[in-house]
Amino acid sequence: MIDPRRLRVLKALAEHGTVTAAAQALYLSPSAASQQLAALEAEVGHLLLERRGRTVRLTPTGAVLAAHAATIAAQLEQAEADMAACSEGLAGEVTIAAFASAITEVVAPAVAELRERAPRVRVRVKDAEGHASRRLLIDGAVDIALGVDDRDTPRQDGDQLLRRPLYAEPFDVVLPSAHPLADAPDVALHELREDPWVTPWPGNPAHDVVLRACEEARFDPRPECLADDSRAVCALVAAGVGVALVPRSALHGIAFKGAVIRPVRGGRPTRRVFTAVRSGSEDHPLLKLTLHALRDQATRFSPDLDPTG
Repeated sequence: MIDPRRLRVLKALAEHGTVTAAAQALYLSPSAASQQLAALEAEVGHLLLERRGRTVRLTPTGAVLAAHAATIAAQLEQAEADMAACSEGLAGEVTIAAFASAITEVVAPAVAELRERAPRVRVRVKDAEGHASRRLLIDGAVDIALGVDDRDTPRQDGDQLLRRPLYAEPFDVVLPSAHPLADAPDVALHELREDPWVTPWPGNPAHDVVLRACEEARFDPRPECLADDSRAVCALVAAGVGVALVPRSALHGIAFKGAVIRPVRGGRPTRRVFTAVRSGSEDHPLLKLTLHALRDQATRFSPDLDPTG
């Protein structure tokens, strides 16, 4: 009989590449992870790992079993969902990972809604930028992740995650108050080709949106400063160091002394936000309830934007 807990360690090793990284993802010590893998080899009667000095890699047999481990993990998620659906009432804990502005505009209002509708459901929230939320979801550290579509996301997800559109929002231009275009009703991006820019760090999905928008306007932005926090971006723009593109929701509640916001004329840069759950868990009643609350708040936040368009 194969222990599914040991399969989980093998699956993490296949995804992370090293025993140390796999152990860290599963909150185990490296020695405990190694012991689990050795016990798994004894259970199946096959060599699963090739050890080369301090590194290991999967044997062909290990790769086959790791693929089965991913399928089994999805089936176990489905079993938990089916069992939960048979129980009466809704009670338990759901953990959501999302980036800051999504927490402010969608997640926090959804949590408030759930506290009224389902007081026995506890929702925990983790602030996770970029692709960190997706990694937390795959590793089992959270139940729902909010992320942003970019060029690599569909390829990376594979069959492990089930993604659904949640909302879409435009990016607006932020200019110093003294900028020559500060009084214009809107701004075409090509008019900013000679300006220095304040952009997010590479790896932040918003960075990809900014680069793509500038590429479509036929120029490469010249970063003067890098910052992921939208308040920091706007403070730098207000200081006159450059211009920026910022998601509209991230601009809510920011004081703009020294800076102005203008919509983009022509092609409007947009980021599309999705929810993701592990494949097999989508019918869990607690997750369905939470996803419904997120969709409800997303519609109120962005009623005029089609998330799939």
